[in-house]
Amino acid sequence: MTPGARIAAAIAVLDAWTAGAPVEQALTNWARGARYAGSGDRAAVRDHVYDVLRAKGSCAALGQGETGRALMLGLLRLQGVDPASLFTGDGHAPEPLDAAEAAAPDVAPDPEADVPGWTLPLLAERLGDDLPDLLHRFRHRAPLYLRVNRRKATRAEALDRLAAEGISATPDPHADTALEVTSGARRVKSSDVFADGWVEPQDLSVQRALASVDWPNGRILDYCAGGGGKALAISDATEAKVFAHDAAPRRMADLPGRAARAGVRIDTFDTAALPAAAPFDAVLCDVPCSGSGTWRRDPEAKWRLSPARLVELEEVQATILAEAAPLVAPGGLLVYMTCSLFTAENEAQAARFIAAHPGWMLERDGVDTPLTASDGFYHAILRAPRA
Repeated sequence: MTPGARIAAAIAVLDAWTAGAPVEQALTNWARGARYAGSGDRAAVRDHVYDVLRAKGSCAALGQGETGRALMLGLLRLQGVDPASLFTGDGHAPEPLDAAEAAAPDVAPDPEADVPGWTLPLLAERLGDDLPDLLHRFRHRAPLYLRVNRRKATRAEALDRLAAEGISATPDPHADTALEVTSGARRVKSSDVFADGWVEPQDLSVQRALASVDWPNGRILDYCAGGGGKALAISDATEAKVFAHDAAPRRMADLPGRAARAGVRIDTFDTAALPAAAPFDAVLCDVPCSGSGTWRRDPEAKWRLSPARLVELEEVQATILAEAAPLVAPGGLLVYMTCSLFTAENEAQAARFIAAHPGWMLERDGVDTPLTASDGFYHAILRAPRA
């Protein structure tokens, strides 16, 4: 595909998204109908679409509209590219600009327009004077971090093997298992070093949060396991017996294979089996949340979020903590985590739990933002009363 054809494809995907299709569905549907598109073409179209979602307000202002065509026109202007060089009508490129489109608007890109306006006070509550820096960072793609599986390799060994497969990475000083991929990120999932279980993708902020917990060498339950990345990290870092559960068990379908690749065993429980399996020395709850800490990685999430949905999520979080608490052994740990920057989902939620559960204590909590790690991430360590 020519660069112009890739722009036209991104316009079609964005039109499907603005009509209501989830972005991944829109990308998949386009790819199915574009058998001629190679892997590089698909990656380029995806990058265009996600770059728009990260800066949609600015793109709309610079493109003078919210159609796919206007958004891509705005993105090119935001990137300092002359749209007329790609909107040529040649081959499969978009039709040339009309007179109104060719007249660049006299507006400056506004990072505050690139998040829903109602979230700005919530972000400012966390970031204060650093809010402009956060909004600037939200416009750019998040880096890829890997966690080195210490049962298989050291960081130095993993670095050497990654380099041999054309993947460059650097050790991060803030987590002794973390590598930041600096080039070749799209090669990781097809690499032998990944297939052999030496590395797993895991964000720096998550690795930092998990490392801050003094996990007991007993029985640990990952209550909202999803794909199981945190359960795998705990298994690597401890001699504990780690179990996994998710309210939607299909999310854990890949966990047995991932655990085997990592050289550990993680048994899973369905919800009905949990009361008989309890108590656990620690229960981890990485709960559903707004995802506001990950908006440069998943920019669509900010446009799906609404005030009403945030209230719903806060109730889900409180319910999960209340359901998980009886599974914790006397004196054990309940570890609460979100990838949110909003106080209402973090410190306020931990305080709400403590107020409703006499005898429980908040031992400590902590938060990263995209200015201190790669994603925003909160964790609270709650201690159960002793019998």
